[in-house]
Amino acid sequence: MNKWWRDAVIYQVYVRSFADGNGDGVGDLIGVRDRLPYLVELGVDAVWLTPFYTSPMADFGYDVADYRDVDPLFGSLADAKALIDEAHGHGLRVIVDVVPNHTSSAHAWFQAALRGERRDRYIFRDQPNDWESIFGGPAWTQVEDGQWYLHLFDPAQPDLNWDDHEVRGEFESILRFWLDLGVDGFRVDVAHGMVKPRDLPDIGHPNQTRMIGREPVPYFDNDGVHEIHRAWRRVLDSYPGERIGVAEAWAPTAERLAMYVRPDELHQAFNFHYLFTPWDAAALREVIDSSLATAGSVGAPTTWVLSNHDVKRHVTRYGSLARARAAALLTLALPGSAYVYQGEELGLPEVLDLPEEVCQDPQRLRDPDSGRDGCRVPLPWTRELGWRDPWLPIPASWADLSVQAQDGATGSTLELYRAALRLRRTLEGDLVWHDSPEGTLVFSRGDVLCTVNLTGAPVDFGVEGEPLLASDVPGAADSAAWWKVKCVP
Repeated sequence: MNKWWRDAVIYQVYVRSFADGNGDGVGDLIGVRDRLPYLVELGVDAVWLTPFYTSPMADFGYDVADYRDVDPLFGSLADAKALIDEAHGHGLRVIVDVVPNHTSSAHAWFQAALRGERRDRYIFRDQPNDWESIFGGPAWTQVEDGQWYLHLFDPAQPDLNWDDHEVRGEFESILRFWLDLGVDGFRVDVAHGMVKPRDLPDIGHPNQTRMIGREPVPYFDNDGVHEIHRAWRRVLDSYPGERIGVAEAWAPTAERLAMYVRPDELHQAFNFHYLFTPWDAAALREVIDSSLATAGSVGAPTTWVLSNHDVKRHVTRYGSLARARAAALLTLALPGSAYVYQGEELGLPEVLDLPEEVCQDPQRLRDPDSGRDGCRVPLPWTRELGWRDPWLPIPASWADLSVQAQDGATGSTLELYRAALRLRRTLEGDLVWHDSPEGTLVFSRGDVLCTVNLTGAPVDFGVEGEPLLASDVPGAADSAAWWKVKCVP
């Protein structure tokens, strides 16, 4: 049986910025439903929707007050069901976010905790330790009676206590609710974070967030999370149709990350090591090899991610659209599953000059240099941008990057993605590296050869074959190309 998720291309929809179906300036589920034909034509296999649950929006929906309902800002439960059903009618699968590390402070459980009832569902202590919030400042807030509660993110996002059996049972029930509604899986937010050491040890120094993904931190990647993921896998496996779990997990090594995708745990984990690798041939080859080896060691597919709603868009990170287009062809040629963040198929850059008064990211309010508003600017659908008073302003210069401007335009980034996603379905076999000039990458999969020039000067790869697709003139500086070859060099 073909396991669809092993080589799927999954498109991330940041719901509030994708498409506005009711004209209020905020994207919604009706807007997503209206644009399903666009995603079908793009050529993706599945859609991942960021949280649309009932929420005060302190962290744009990652602070959930009710996990079984839709916030009126995004529509209704009926809209969610209609979207799922219509996506399935188009042959698209639907993955939704689940946020298990914390709830909203408006959640009924936390409101009860503030009244002194059932505080054991959260992490309350008489004295705080020295842990710091990912969003900046201390990770503890004091309540009226003098106790402190833990929040690794915003104070409006209190951390749950996963040692509590009711917490575990509640989330299995939430998974079943959405699986019964028809979703094909879950992206697990902060999948590495639910379990904390019971003694809550001090770390002993500031700037703790710099450690995340580089070295062990006591509040992330504790072994106890794997028991939770194994329980969730049993829930997923009890439903037909290959329902999946995807870990948003930060781990200090690729080997630790691979633990999340062992055969009895989740199906995929985001490959942040690849995402943050610089535009350098040697570094990219090393992370590709490491990713394939470690995921393969537990029988899991590797995932490839260039951008998402939490990081600067890769057009800006890499320094040019040329590099971003080449990176897309490199990424989509690799074996495994790929994620496309909305707008990368248009070549959108990070918006770095948003007016101060419109920036709303709680992370940025504490650390101005780490704000995520710039990668969440709404998509430009038309040359007139296609939104009425969008919640974040769309640059006028994006008119030429809009779907309308690029649709059918020879050489546009949108058409490059469409062609790559169509051809990707024909790629077969393992990755085989070939010798190539310094600063370049050349590999094959079956009879398709991928050449990538990461240097600032043209390179003659000397390929004898039929050019299938190229981000620029084959061999140009910062370019990539796919070739059909009879004899792999």
